Amino acid sequence: MYYRNSDVRIQKRPVPKPGPGELLVKIRASGICGSDVLEWYRMRKAPVVLGHEVAGEVVAVGEGVTKYRPGLRVAVSHHVPCNTCHYCLAGYHTACETLHTTNFDPGGFAEYVRVPALQADRGVFPLPDGVTFEEGSFVEPLACVVRGQRSVSLRPGQTVAVFGAGISGILHIALAKACGAGRIIATDISPFRLDLARRFGADAAFDARQDVPRLVREAGAGRAADLVVVCAGALEPFRQALASVDRGGTVLCFATTDPGVELPVPLNEFWRNDVTLKPSYGNSPYDAATALALIAARRVPVAEMITHRLPLEETPRGFALMSTAGGEHLKIVILPHG
Repeated sequence: MYYRNSDVRIQKRPVPKPGPGELLVKIRASGICGSDVLEWYRMRKAPVVLGHEVAGEVVAVGEGVTKYRPGLRVAVSHHVPCNTCHYCLAGYHTACETLHTTNFDPGGFAEYVRVPALQADRGVFPLPDGVTFEEGSFVEPLACVVRGQRSVSLRPGQTVAVFGAGISGILHIALAKACGAGRIIATDISPFRLDLARRFGADAAFDARQDVPRLVREAGAGRAADLVVVCAGALEPFRQALASVDRGGTVLCFATTDPGVELPVPLNEFWRNDVTLKPSYGNSPYDAATALALIAARRVPVAEMITHRLPLEETPRGFALMSTAGGEHLKIVILPHG
């Protein structure tokens, strides 16, 4: 039960019961997301059970469920679109109001969750043989990265710069590498994470406190980046991104800042140089299915990104680690059943 980053409590509550069209899933692995430790974002709903990067086993099905059976290993999406509104029909599934308001009960940092009928209909993904529960917990975060890179039509051979080498940045690096990016450049302020960036595909990685635009051009053989992905929630990486993107390029705002922060944009340069500034939030069922296929094909080595595996009772420690800047952690996965 989340109250704030420094106050995460273990509490008992009844096991949910699935209603018509619903599932009961025994959670086997649940990843802590960077958004889980954004206090300004999470404390509005506290106390709350968080956890949305989940994989587990179906243990019961509600009346009318025929697609799934007890014993099936699955990854489950917490947010799903309606598929019928103006935004879904236009292809903007993550702008759908239904997607923004759906969830499962109570949350992934629990032993069991009830999966509502809408998620059971379009947000449950059976895990192929050979994909572990831990790997299945990466379906949601990797799907968000898939959606981001799909939205900018990343092409083979392009130069990609990723600012911020936390788990989102590392997933962007690994996916860009799998998709044939020409040069991949990473920045961070943590030597530990810079080493991880190199390990997972970055051709160059350097401290974000240096002259980043100059270093991006040097690493890109004299040219700025075709795609700059901002995966750090401070204002400075966004400023650096505007100065590091090439003509005809795109800045993908994958991270967000605190509320109220404004980014000055050099409109004249954007106008003359055909630069695109684009956000990316969430994912669609298509992206989740694509992410699972990438994991199953071993195109993105997600299991190697896990640095901590903790039992449910150590969830407070996981939150403490995630909310500590500069620590030697990348992905923390909670294992509610050991």
